[in-house]
Amino acid sequence: MPVLPGAEPFRHEGGEIGVLLCHGFTGCPQSLRPWAEFLAERGLTVSLPLLPGHGTRWQDLQLTGWQDWYAEVDREFRALSERCERVFVFGLSMGGALALRLAARHGDAVSGVVVVNPANKVHGLAAHALPVVRYLVRSTKGLADDIAKDTGTHELGYDRVPLHAAHSLRRFFQRVDSELPQVTQPLLLLRSPQDHVVPPADSARVLSRVSSTDVTETLLERSYHVATLDHDAERIFQDSYEFIGRLAPGAGAGTVAGEETKETANGG
Repeated sequence: MPVLPGAEPFRHEGGEIGVLLCHGFTGCPQSLRPWAEFLAERGLTVSLPLLPGHGTRWQDLQLTGWQDWYAEVDREFRALSERCERVFVFGLSMGGALALRLAARHGDAVSGVVVVNPANKVHGLAAHALPVVRYLVRSTKGLADDIAKDTGTHELGYDRVPLHAAHSLRRFFQRVDSELPQVTQPLLLLRSPQDHVVPPADSARVLSRVSSTDVTETLLERSYHVATLDHDAERIFQDSYEFIGRLAPGAGAGTVAGEETKETANGG
């Protein structure tokens, strides 16, 4: 199945500091592309993969599970680690959970974590029915496009959520939640008080369970869930870059100005 225009993965060969960005459930790299380009323009090595089952049609997501999504970011992280001296992991929504699990499992190999509106739980009474309902109903209404901007900004995501994948997502969140105490790296968490997809309780849960001592929480007052495409996007980009600079002084130094960005498409 061909990848939707705009949903392609993004990679840029920069300096010795690497950043892995993880997109959210039913979304695609498009939601993080401006963030990735901002970092690439500042000389960082950047990887923004397309998760299996995403960026094509929702029926393809139905055939995948959390093990597939995590395996993809784990492969990208290992590749960045071979190429770079230090690697940071960033994520939006479910991508935040992926980033936190990378931090929990890879320890000191992860230099820092930045998460935006990180998801920690599938909420609502329906969540408990997923093990059974997923065999009776294939999909439900989509989650994409929770953006405060009214200027035509659009998130490229599925308009349906396959319930088999939602059930796997629920199990993944439970696993990540149990691993949060293993997260010790510096953490920057940015969240939108007005988020119609992930409630504030998820960020609070993450902050209460990680073992990190270097923790910063920032409120994105003007944005909804997909804050990386919203009014506070530039703040996210700048704050995350300064976070890297504080922990890895000289990040991006020594790269050639105007170096051409390299893009690769996922053919699967």
